[in-house]
Formats: sequence, C-alpha cells, structure tokens
Amino acid sequence: MKAVIQRVKKSWVEVEGKRVGEISQGINCLLGVAVDDTEEEAQWLADKIVNLRIFEDEQGKMNLSLLDINGEILVVSQFTLLGNCIKGRRPSFTEAAPPQKAEKLYNFFVDYLRQKYNIKVETGIFRAMMMVHIENDGPVTLILDTKEKFKR
Repeated sequence: MKAVIQRVKKSWVEVEGKRVGEISQGINCLLGVAVDDTEEEAQWLADKIVNLRIFEDEQGKMNLSLLDINGEILVVSQFTLLGNCIKGRRPSFTEAAPPQKAEKLYNFFVDYLRQKYNIKVETGIFRAMMMVHIENDGPVTLILDTKEKFKR
C-alpha cells in the first residue's frame, strides 16, 4: 500500500458537487492499493499514520501524533499512486490492485481505523471522480509505502 499523507487544517472531498467527507485539523490520506497488498500491511500502515509525530507541540516541534491532538483523518482512494512512469509517456497501472481487491483492502483500512481508534474517519467514494480540497498545514507531506517495511 502506498499513502500520501498531508497535515491539514481542513480537507473535504466532493462527488458531483456534494461533500461526501469532511474533516477539520488532521490528516488527508491518499491511499493506493497494490496488487500484492495484505490486511497485515493495511493494519501496519494505519497504525503508522495515526501515530506519526507530525503535529507541533508548544515549542513548535513535530512531537505530537494525530491521536495526541484528537485529530481527524480523511481517507481517499487513489490508484494512481501505483502508476509506474519509468517507461514511455503514459503511466502503467499494472502494480495497482484490481478494483474488487482494492476496494476490499481500502474498506478494511478505513474500518480498522474506525474500530481501533477513537477518531473521526471520513472517506471519499471508491472509484468515483472526486474533487479533493486540501488546506495543507505547513506544508507537511509524507509518502509511506509498505513495500519498504514488507520486502517482497
């Protein structure tokens, strides 16, 4: 799984002009599912994201996690994170999971966050054309890839 996470003041996603998910201070998480990803990786990634110390403490140092600040998370599916742009001019998406598997792991990731942590978890709509609005705080943007943890 690959995630691009951004520390945000607020973020929301619209589908056909209607807001379907909205958060205030927290993390906007763009999530891509690879063909060989597992539930174990989804759990590890979710735990890593909510515990990363990317929010500032009283001294202005990044020492606080999403849990520490009682923040919120907006999770948006984004298969294009798995696009391979090495050859040619058109990205190849062969590394992205097929829609049925990707949706299952995306939902597992979201449900895991909701069940394990006492935080607000919002989402977009899987496979919909979405407009994602991000008020990036910092800006702070990080990329996490479970391939780095789970060597294949």
